[in-house]
Amino acid sequence: MNLKLSEIMMKDYDGNKKAYKKELKALQYEMLNLQQHLFNQKVGLIIVFEGMDAAGKGGAIKRVTERLDPRGLFVHPIAAPQPHENRFHYLHRFWRKLPQHGQIGIFDRSWYGRVLVERIEEYATKAEWQRSYQEINDFEKLLTDESYIMVKCWMQITEEEQLTRFTERQDDPYKQWKLTEEDWRNREKWSLYIEAAQDMLEKTHTNYAPWIVVGGNDKNYARIYVLKAIIQHIMQVCAYRDIPYIPYQEDVSQGEEA
Repeated sequence: MNLKLSEIMMKDYDGNKKAYKKELKALQYEMLNLQQHLFNQKVGLIIVFEGMDAAGKGGAIKRVTERLDPRGLFVHPIAAPQPHENRFHYLHRFWRKLPQHGQIGIFDRSWYGRVLVERIEEYATKAEWQRSYQEINDFEKLLTDESYIMVKCWMQITEEEQLTRFTERQDDPYKQWKLTEEDWRNREKWSLYIEAAQDMLEKTHTNYAPWIVVGGNDKNYARIYVLKAIIQHIMQVCAYRDIPYIPYQEDVSQGEEA
């Protein structure tokens, strides 16, 4: 991937609130239709969300999953490994969370912590995180060669927008739980995270597990972009594997609120 994070265009959603809700609703029903299709075909879907702190990962996940059948959906918020998990290879704890064939597994943070936070904070040695790029590519190839589809989303915002969101969270009692001292410390290492993320995107973007890079300063634009890109990739893989798919045909622009 030749895209430079420092050069990402931060676009605004081209429409008003009503247009956004209408488009979001249509995409969410298409996602529900795809969920049922993958269930019937016994194909698992793995979606990874990574990005800068406060870049909108949680908001994007909420919009992706809002209308899905919760019985076949699992969202995994990933934090630092527990002491007993450190007794295994770092990928072990993720193997245990993979969805069954026909289910959807969403990772809010993921195995990419190995080449991001563990690299920057020196929890992993240089030799360990450097060899992890190939280990991760092999891991993802192993899954997508079988009955899985994988897509990965990197949410990017500007340093100025991050400060704005941090300040809003700090001042809002209903959002303060989203902000920690660690977030402020990570902000001081912005350039290191950008460098690590750039290396990660260049070394782990593949045709079988591609990265979708989203300029997320405008939340509505980012959420629509993510849904469109995920849907497009699923459809492309279904076509490549000769899995017949009929897109959602009904007009969902009327009726309940989006």
